[in-house]
Amino acid sequence: MEEKRLMSVTSNPHIRDNCTTQKIMMHVIIALMPATLFGIWHFGAYTIAVILVTVVSAMFFEWLYEKLMHLPITVSDGSAALTGLLLALNMPPRIPLWICVIGSLVAIVLVKQLFGGLGQNFMNPALGARCFLVISFAKYMTDFSYDTFTGATRLAQLKSGELVNTFEMVVGNEMGTIGEVSVLAVVIGACYLILLGIIDITIPGTYILTFVIFWCIFGGHGLDPYYITGQLAGGGLMLGAFFMATDYVSSPITTKGRIIFGIILGILTGVFRVFASGAEGVSYAIIISNLLVPLIERWTVPKCFGYVKPEKGGKA
Repeated sequence: MEEKRLMSVTSNPHIRDNCTTQKIMMHVIIALMPATLFGIWHFGAYTIAVILVTVVSAMFFEWLYEKLMHLPITVSDGSAALTGLLLALNMPPRIPLWICVIGSLVAIVLVKQLFGGLGQNFMNPALGARCFLVISFAKYMTDFSYDTFTGATRLAQLKSGELVNTFEMVVGNEMGTIGEVSVLAVVIGACYLILLGIIDITIPGTYILTFVIFWCIFGGHGLDPYYITGQLAGGGLMLGAFFMATDYVSSPITTKGRIIFGIILGILTGVFRVFASGAEGVSYAIIISNLLVPLIERWTVPKCFGYVKPEKGGKA
């Protein structure tokens, strides 16, 4: 019986693996724990409420939508929980909780479920929701103050010409969103995923390298390590490169496509950071690149074996 099953002709993919969607989501959630725990320690207990409300509401909206639409309930696969966690880590530490609920609603229903659910969304749901919130509630989404610390982020200070401590930026002693402040914590989680083979280095590596080259050419400071380190450690570049640009659904499937995707990401991030009025731009760079993925794959997916180009006036 087993031999007959293995010899049956079925549609692709034909690779059999024990790695399920649920396992992949759980590994990514585990990889995000260093950044999550550091954010809680750095910003205080209120961030626990932000994370819990965002994650629970994301799971609830997925369950509710599938229940109302009479679809299979997929909350247990972990994708909604991961979306909620990524969205929470992209929130300011003192964001009102009602905004977290709206963000989860947008991420799950508008960006994910209305386009067919997991595997059909055209952009990263968490970043799509974050950009929606930034446009709709700019006052709250750009307020990174906490406790007695107020003012601009160090990335904004760096862009305005102020001197900052780049070592503290790498460690995470700065203002920003909950999950992006500690590059060290993000890299620890990224190494976990790379070692397990959940993600590969193609997209993050190409993204970061392209951005550094772009910054050196147009940033106005050349190869100065101080400014390069500050740009890499500031904002959400590292979190976006390893945890959101590598999203299976909204990134290319071919190696060549991933390289092109990473190059576009690096250029767009550089354009936003160098020429735009704001100091950030990672979220917009990723979702714009997500929209280009169908075109990238059209150019890079190999032709079918045995394909013959039709002659003029004839048939293949």
